[in-house]
Amino acid sequence: MASSPSVEDLRLVLTISRTGSVGTAARELRISQPSASQRLSRLERACDTQLFFRDTRGARPTPAGTELARRAEHILGHLEEVYDATRAAAAGRRLVVGTFVSLAPILFPVLDAELSDIDIEQVADHGQQLAGMVAEGTMDAAFIAIADQMVLPRGAVARPVGRDELVLFVPRGVAPPGTGRQPLRERDLPFSTYDRGADQIRARLIALGANARRGVTLGTTVAMARHRSQLALIPRSALSHELRPGERLVPAPFRYRLTLTLVTGPTPPARLLALLPQLRDALHLSPVRRSG
Repeated sequence: MASSPSVEDLRLVLTISRTGSVGTAARELRISQPSASQRLSRLERACDTQLFFRDTRGARPTPAGTELARRAEHILGHLEEVYDATRAAAAGRRLVVGTFVSLAPILFPVLDAELSDIDIEQVADHGQQLAGMVAEGTMDAAFIAIADQMVLPRGAVARPVGRDELVLFVPRGVAPPGTGRQPLRERDLPFSTYDRGADQIRARLIALGANARRGVTLGTTVAMARHRSQLALIPRSALSHELRPGERLVPAPFRYRLTLTLVTGPTPPARLLALLPQLRDALHLSPVRRSG
């Protein structure tokens, strides 16, 4: 099995890719050109592929070289932050926190305001990936909505933050839902959820007469409804602070609850844990009542 590339190998590949010349890269890195050429040849043997097309005009990356240079830039960028991040973490002044895309513009401003003395690195990704990063130790905490719909990886602990619910967003001048067995009959209605229940929700809306279509994010769904003057079905937290004059939220024609969950390692960040009641209020979530 080939050994892993060294930091010097990665710097060499990235510098050659940037400068277009082995000689220029060698001078910039303060090594001899023969040494740079030997190191590059050794790395190509380890990768079992050519990384650069070399001729009298310089060195141009092959597709493999382009990919290695891209990864080198990513890895070296993280290495440059290691000492600063370590010092900040030791002082309790840095947290890596993740959430899903739809909640990011709602959650992170609250954390930024309430934890202003802490450097919070914000990450947006899918819930399963976020839980994995918490379990492997590259993320301190993640706010996700599918913890009760998946098996958490070993090392990840879930703590309910609060319950959300689906509501109907009624833009200004739009008629509320009707009555009867099909209160949404022949109504075009975008909807969005942040858990894995989209198919179930779509089926319920169709049964109520709606022409249901899914928005890719909560913000997109609200924008669709405003643009075409339509009702929209969204979690209440999506518009907890952004209702415009004349807009309102009314109960959904069926009950559907969502649970926002904090996923951490076995020892959660104390400051973040203490903030959960305030965060629940800011997002208009209801407490999760424990059974038993």
